[in-house]
Amino acid sequence: MIGFTKEKLFIRGRLKGQSPFKNNLSHSPLKESGIQRVPRKIEDFSGCLQGVRLISNLTKMMLIVEYDGSGYHGFQLQAELSTIQGEMEKALLKLTGERVRVLAASRTDSGVHALGQVVSFRAKSSLTPQTFISGLNHYLPGDIAVKAAHRVSDSFSVRRHALSREYNYYILNSVTRSPVRQGFCHLVSGKLNILAMNLASKALIGEHNFASFATSLGAELRNTSRRVFQAKAEKDGELVVFSMTANSFLPHQVRNTVGALIRVGLGKMTVKEFHSIMEAREPGMAGTTAPAHGLCLMKVKYANHFGENSNENL
Repeated sequence: MIGFTKEKLFIRGRLKGQSPFKNNLSHSPLKESGIQRVPRKIEDFSGCLQGVRLISNLTKMMLIVEYDGSGYHGFQLQAELSTIQGEMEKALLKLTGERVRVLAASRTDSGVHALGQVVSFRAKSSLTPQTFISGLNHYLPGDIAVKAAHRVSDSFSVRRHALSREYNYYILNSVTRSPVRQGFCHLVSGKLNILAMNLASKALIGEHNFASFATSLGAELRNTSRRVFQAKAEKDGELVVFSMTANSFLPHQVRNTVGALIRVGLGKMTVKEFHSIMEAREPGMAGTTAPAHGLCLMKVKYANHFGENSNENL
């Protein structure tokens, strides 16, 4: 409590113990935060509020986005190159008149697709979630679409609050190409041994040092341990789908893992050799990287469930 002699200003522990997913924004920040209006006769009390953070008038939105990454140089902004982030920020400028920065749960590489990318941004706009969906889809190119929108707390982070990311890698195991699937599947003509691939994949489950499955490591990336919850290959006719879920991934980790598993499936690498590569913990040891167009970000999991058909405030 912060007190004055006659008139009192009460601060009631805003946000204490609340979920970061709860919407704490309103048109009246003073009212929402539990701060009562102070009589006009108290002309200057700014010094008394030092250290007290009022609720921002910016709204934080979270979007679930689907895109075909074929024509883009990845998600992240790059000078004079077409990226998913760049297209989204241009669409937001047209819709809201504001220049905003879009952040993603997983920064997909050039040519990688997404069914369930999660992004967030702050804006002054009071548009409803449904209006953000329809408005952005009007301005976005046809290979990018907003599937859902949620208003979230300013403390929500699409990256830090993500519990896991799930990627699928699609392999067309056929002697002939498929014009329909070629932009979304990697063609492997030799017959794959799915049993051997899954036997090797078992070593991936759990928390391990996956440095060998990173193409390179920047100076800022010191921790190469990741927790993998799922890693398995399934076959349906000519289509082989390798699914991998982890708390987060190293650069090119999934594609390098798939590249090594394909060699296991073709009999060019033993399961024991695959395990030895993993134990080496040396970047680049996994060998040939599987092409980007077979990879797709399926979903990002959070503690709070965002329903596919729910576009209400959360």
